[in-house]
Amino acid sequence: MDGSKLKVFVDFDGTITSEDVGDAIFREFGDLKDVEKIIEELHNGKISSRQCWDLLCNSVKKINENELLLFIDKMNIDPTFKSFVNLCDENKITLFILSDGFDYYIKRILNREGLSHLKYFANKLRINEDKLIPEYPYFNPDYPVSANPKQYHIINNSSDDDYTVFIGDGNSDKDAAQYCDYIFAKNYLLKFCERERISYWPFKDFNDVSERIKELLSKKRLKKRHQAQIKRKHAYEAE
Repeated sequence: MDGSKLKVFVDFDGTITSEDVGDAIFREFGDLKDVEKIIEELHNGKISSRQCWDLLCNSVKKINENELLLFIDKMNIDPTFKSFVNLCDENKITLFILSDGFDYYIKRILNREGLSHLKYFANKLRINEDKLIPEYPYFNPDYPVSANPKQYHIINNSSDDDYTVFIGDGNSDKDAAQYCDYIFAKNYLLKFCERERISYWPFKDFNDVSERIKELLSKKRLKKRHQAQIKRKHAYEAE
């Protein structure tokens, strides 16, 4: 199997990182009672991701940037992620990070880990007069639930000839995963796949993913997931 035919899309918070960095920031710097209520409303489908981020940013009355950066620097990544990146690089597998979180911490963490070459798509966050200002460059009214609809990036960065792989764990991954041929899931995404009877592989860390990817590379021919093909076909036709 030619590795260049594989396109891998990876969630950031809770998948590449050991915990959800975005949620952790607001629990640390926002009003905890308000933050928990806002996150709960997101998970219950009462508010959209974009509404959630707006409310969370408003919950932080004043931010000290140095304190924020020190907090971000405490956030760890899965120690097996780098070896997975190496596997992809060695086999000419294109890897994209898709996040419904913010570039502010993603860029800093990737730079710290020597992974600044990885391409990512995320919401933007800036600080102005000690206030957190979110921006949504990829917001699409066709996908109003997401601030940064990951399926949009999957469609734009793969072709009909590619075999798509999604790796994720959270609520923001459930729509995007359905557009991919091979799904690696844990936590919320795993439960969603089981409930919707979507085929997936469970994983604990990127060593598990690497072993499966090696199996795919060893095969002469791969199969596409039929339901994912249908979803991508409709999306290609709509463009």
